[in-house]
Parts: sequence; structure tokens; C-alpha cells
Amino acid sequence: MFGESGSVVRQEISDEVWVVLEPLLPAVRTAGRSWTDHRLAVEGAAWKYRTGAPWRDVPERFGKWNSVYKRFMRWAEDGTWERLLAEMQRRSEAAGRLDWVVSIDSTIARVHQHGATLPRHTGGFEGVRWCV
Repeated sequence: MFGESGSVVRQEISDEVWVVLEPLLPAVRTAGRSWTDHRLAVEGAAWKYRTGAPWRDVPERFGKWNSVYKRFMRWAEDGTWERLLAEMQRRSEAAGRLDWVVSIDSTIARVHQHGATLPRHTGGFEGVRWCV
């Protein structure tokens, strides 16, 4: 795919994946203002989370950042994202492509700020009486 300047336009979601995702999304509303294309909104949200950028920095090629944000939040509140994830996991598991291995790195675990000054009982010899 080529953009206006002749450069390659990178899609966030492949056509193959979109064929699976599209039927799982809510129907386009017919009352009120028309929604922008679902694919643009989903790709805008994917771009935002892939880059870690703020919502206001979502490129115009995905539509207005506020529209992408509102659609993302609406779908988060009505459970659309949860249903989409569950269906994709179900399909992947049925095809044998889902591995439920989880790796947790405990080096990033931190104590809550209110627990940082609590007294610690480390199991040492403090207060232990020895009988000889």
C-alpha cells in the first residue's frame, strides 16, 4: 500500500486479521452522527498502545484522536474488547496456536507506599531465648 507521498503505508492490523475481527465488532450506528470506519478506530487504538504515545498524538490518518479515544472507551465500557479477546483466544486455542505460559519477572515487584515503613519480622534471633 502506498500513501500520497509514494511512501509505504504501514497498517497496524493485517487484512487477514481484520477479516476475523470485523464481524465481532458492534454494528455501525445508523442514528445520529455517522461513525468513522471501525478499522481506522481499531488501528488508531493499536497504534497508540504499540507506541505508548498519548491519545492526542494518534496520527490524523486514523481519524480525529478524540473519536478514536471515545470509541475505544465505549467498547471498553460495553465489554466489546473483552468479547473480542475471548473469541480470539478461543479460535487460537482451537487451532492449537495458543500457549498459556506466563513469565513473571519479580525484580519489578515493589511494596506499596504505605507498606514501606512497617516493622519487619525477618525471623532472626531477636527475642529468641536459647536454652543450653
